[in-house]
Amino acid sequence: MELQHEFTVPVPVDEAWPALLDIERVAPCLPGATVEEYDGRTVTGSVKVKVGPVTVTYRGTAVFEEQDESAHRMVLVASGRETRGQGTARATVTAELSGRDGGTAVSVRTDLTVTGRPAQFGRGVLAEVGDRLVSQFADCLAQRLAERPPAPGEQPREDGTATATATAGPAQPEPLDLLHVAGLPVAKRAAALAAALAALTVALRLCRRNRRRHGKRRR
Repeated sequence: MELQHEFTVPVPVDEAWPALLDIERVAPCLPGATVEEYDGRTVTGSVKVKVGPVTVTYRGTAVFEEQDESAHRMVLVASGRETRGQGTARATVTAELSGRDGGTAVSVRTDLTVTGRPAQFGRGVLAEVGDRLVSQFADCLAQRLAERPPAPGEQPREDGTATATATAGPAQPEPLDLLHVAGLPVAKRAAALAAALAALTVALRLCRRNRRRHGKRRR
């Protein structure tokens, strides 16, 4: 499926471009994402996705196939697989930046393929989730661009200043909750789907029992 989004950030293109390529800085704006390694072209990490009571973790890589600074255009190809399951996710993300009213407009086109449990919601629901995630990401990115980047050995405060801190391992992010992000309409659809699956399961069990009973009577 193809998803199209656009957002703006309140800084010039020449500032927004390097910020979007600063993976360690923008990763906290992506719900459920953990960056384990980044060499300037390839990102290795994981993303946790929660679907109702089930949490799915994808591990994989994302590779910058194109970084055209003059055109302010980047292409990122990401792929991952469930750590406990057969589900997969693959996305080709193309982003183009352009100046707008002193700020930067970011146009993002995503070609997404998902298999496994999250795929059960279909294109419409995934598009809704994408819209809300992009909106959250844009707000978070705008706030981070307005802050002074922390120096080594410092971490940002809520007011944008920095304070010294001891070196510690990265905090584990909360899973991306699809039902919470998409809101009540999606939750209702998921509940309806769950009810339908439950009814189907019960019906199949009853059919099996009836077959067994008939089989015993014939004997």
